[in-house]
Amino acid sequence: MIIAIDGPAGAGKSTVAKIIAQRLGFLYIDTGAMYRALALKVLEIGLDLKDISKIIEISFNTNIELVNNKDGSLKLLLDGRVVNEEIREPRITKIVSDIAKIKEVRQVMLVLQRKLGLQGDSVLDGRDIGTVVFPDADKKFYIDAYFKERVKRRHLEFSGLGRQVNYNDVELDLHNRDTIDSTREVAPLKKAPDAIYIDTTNMTIEEVVGAILKNISIKR
Repeated sequence: MIIAIDGPAGAGKSTVAKIIAQRLGFLYIDTGAMYRALALKVLEIGLDLKDISKIIEISFNTNIELVNNKDGSLKLLLDGRVVNEEIREPRITKIVSDIAKIKEVRQVMLVLQRKLGLQGDSVLDGRDIGTVVFPDADKKFYIDAYFKERVKRRHLEFSGLGRQVNYNDVELDLHNRDTIDSTREVAPLKKAPDAIYIDTTNMTIEEVVGAILKNISIKR
């Protein structure tokens, strides 16, 4: 079974998808983390974000692996190196949408995401899982929240990681990401027609998890 969870940044997709995967005993695939890993490599190499051809070349020569640990956590390997913490830094958040909007990069990631998802029962979260990556997913959900609430969550996330980030900067970055994600030419962020819409603005994580699980029937 393939469960697709899409939605904008800060809506709670990754947190919820991870819990759902744990509860069901499924693989969890954080597709956004894959783009973040590539963005990290681009920064470490010192590439100009305008050098699209070089970024495309790098994407073809980068090894990105997702490993589900027994405790339900996810280990992300970039060319064999664990980069779970680095990819969550504000400098990555600031440029990841610019990397993800490149058509050829998305094609590379698409192949990898489908390969991972078809390994077994999986929960994938991202921007285009239910529309492009797995348009025939067994279950599709679109997780959303009011903009101000998403900004607050993202700011709290950074604070929880011990990073001092200005609230207004978070708000601006999230606005820019929303604009890029929803207007890009290839695989823009949008709700699949058959996806179940969940507004998480006034919901707890457990309430969102419950709303999703009640719509999933597993045959053992």
